[in-house]
Amino acid sequence: METIPAPFVPPAPRPRTKPPSTLQMMRIVYRNPLELWGEPSYNEPWISIEGGIGGPLVIANDPGLIRHVLVDNARNYKMARVRQKILRPILRDGLLTAEGEVWRRSRKAMAPVFTPRHIAGFAVPMLARTEAFAGRYAEQAAPVDVSRDMTLLTFDILAETLFSDEIAGDPGNFAHQVDRLFETMGRVDPLDLLGAPDWLPRIMRLLGRNSLAFFRNIVSETMDMRRRRMEGDDDVPEDFLTLLLRAEGPDGLTRQEIEDNLITFIGAGHETTARALGWTIYCLAEAPWERERIEAEIDAVLAREPDPVKWLDAMPFTRAAFEEAMRLYPPAPSINREALAEDRYGDFTIRKGAQVLVMPWTVHRHRRLWENPEAFMPERFHPENRDRLDRYQYLPFGAGPRVCIGATFAMQEAVIALAVLLGRYRFDTLPETRPWPVQKLTTQPQGGLPMRVSRR
Repeated sequence: METIPAPFVPPAPRPRTKPPSTLQMMRIVYRNPLELWGEPSYNEPWISIEGGIGGPLVIANDPGLIRHVLVDNARNYKMARVRQKILRPILRDGLLTAEGEVWRRSRKAMAPVFTPRHIAGFAVPMLARTEAFAGRYAEQAAPVDVSRDMTLLTFDILAETLFSDEIAGDPGNFAHQVDRLFETMGRVDPLDLLGAPDWLPRIMRLLGRNSLAFFRNIVSETMDMRRRRMEGDDDVPEDFLTLLLRAEGPDGLTRQEIEDNLITFIGAGHETTARALGWTIYCLAEAPWERERIEAEIDAVLAREPDPVKWLDAMPFTRAAFEEAMRLYPPAPSINREALAEDRYGDFTIRKGAQVLVMPWTVHRHRRLWENPEAFMPERFHPENRDRLDRYQYLPFGAGPRVCIGATFAMQEAVIALAVLLGRYRFDTLPETRPWPVQKLTTQPQGGLPMRVSRR
């Protein structure tokens, strides 16, 4: 009789059994917010805290309540203050942080690039860039940091598809600057939790100014390069960059809004996919029985189907592994809202001004919603099981009006990347591969993902 292996349980903080003190909480939130959450966050449909440091707080885990806040009554909720204090210094009025009319203008301007037809048109360049990137592993003997490599790969794909490979600056310095930016400005500052005035300096944000200037310079130079082409060359790529520059005007976007949206996509747009790819490769290396099934699927599809547009639907096991990795390590581990007016969900009252946390990190590991929630089990997302999932218990791309505009782009990119990389190579962990999930805007592997790469 064939023995079914026990599911792989990847590393994650254990739920706290008692609440931390105020000082402990501030230290944890600064160091790694994923370590803050206690047993109730993984067992209760919601938690209401009246006397929090920042005022009333609601932690929403129930799919119905999540839908109410993010979809049904989304107009009553704005981006939470603490979240804005982290993101706005980096992204300003980019799509992730803009509100009201500014957000609507940006979303409308970008929508044509992310239609199904346009995304399908990106498949071939996605494949070409991944194949070129994979060539670096052909003679690779020393271990590689898969986390860093996925940042470089997704940046290559972003540059080619959305910017026609015309992003200014040196890509070699890019991954380092991303890490530096998230290490400094991507943290919750204790002064923000205490509601301290904005004029008080936040030390880590001061330390991140050089990295932020690096990205701002890239964006400014990239915009200037393309404008010169648009002024003197009829053969201008009809890509994301050109579309945004043409949207500038009295009824469209301002120059500053264009710059903010470009830095959102260059600095953060690829980062979420990079982290999810790294975690997927790591989990598969630790669950070789799942990896073997995916390798067989990839081999079969590549042998009969050369068109990468069709791979997303043709590789359900590969897609499921990526989705399960995003369940365990959601690229965006928290969604923060603030109630503009008092609201009710059934018998539950949400006070005006309450901070509402919808945390994919806890929702995706909630014991009322998932069987064996800590385990890596891609079969949850196999076609025959997908209908069992509530739409609002799985939120890697958010939900509602502010759902990630690039979700389909990311899914297509991920399956193509995994098909190429896992079709050619095998990634294995090493004794020093001991990643620890840390929240710095995205869910990052502290210590990286050092792995050995070998030809299959």
